[in-house]
Amino acid sequence: MNQDGTTHSSGATDTVETGSVFGAPCWVSLTTRDLDVTQEFYGAVLGWRCRRARLGDHFRTALADGIPVAGIAAVASMWQMPAAWTPYFAVANADEAVARTRERGGTVAVGPISFLPGRAALLADRAGATFGIWQGRLVSEWEAWRQAAPTFITLHTRDAFDAAIFYGEILDWASGLPGCCEVDCTGGEVLLRSRGDLVARIESGAVETPPDPSVRTHWQVHFAVSDVESCARAAEKHGGGVVAAGEDETVLRDPDGARFTVTSRRRR
Repeated sequence: MNQDGTTHSSGATDTVETGSVFGAPCWVSLTTRDLDVTQEFYGAVLGWRCRRARLGDHFRTALADGIPVAGIAAVASMWQMPAAWTPYFAVANADEAVARTRERGGTVAVGPISFLPGRAALLADRAGATFGIWQGRLVSEWEAWRQAAPTFITLHTRDAFDAAIFYGEILDWASGLPGCCEVDCTGGEVLLRSRGDLVARIESGAVETPPDPSVRTHWQVHFAVSDVESCARAAEKHGGGVVAAGEDETVLRDPDGARFTVTSRRRR
């Protein structure tokens, strides 16, 4: 059984538990409204195909070249949730992570809930950015997921250093424990590395000015692609749109309004 709720066997793949890479992003999930529209959109933009997950009719696992890369849940309307991408971080103990979140002023939306072969919870930081945690077995093709899944994730927040302290205390970043993530503070941002790879970035806004009410604190998921422009054209053609265009990186929105970034593989 995999983290995505499906079965998969591979004699050459060792089981990887969250305790060995704790604090690192280990999965991303999309809440959406219409599965058919969503599958068509991401198939056209990112070349994904989807298969049914064991969690039920409303859930799918997105595959890139046969590798599970993301979860899709058509529960936005049912659970009165926004359509959005959410990153999940590996933790050694979900109960401890949830307790730390509450102690440090964050909120717990769901969980921890048991999903074989592990446990998950949906949380929010002090500024309201949503994130998840996962304890247990990771996707069986862990190293392949690291290459095929997001290039990295970015937290857009008002104070990067305050956010880094919050997440670091919950996820044991820079703790010196075997397998933990390293943190590098440079300029107005914080960089997170796991096994030497850049996996997350925390960016500050203007701390001395009031926050822009039109831009909420959030985690942005970046997907590595070969051709940013063709992804943007496909997004517009299939009911989505371009939020902010760049040569090597473009922010897109899907038909339900969920935002994500496509980043050229040249930037990896």
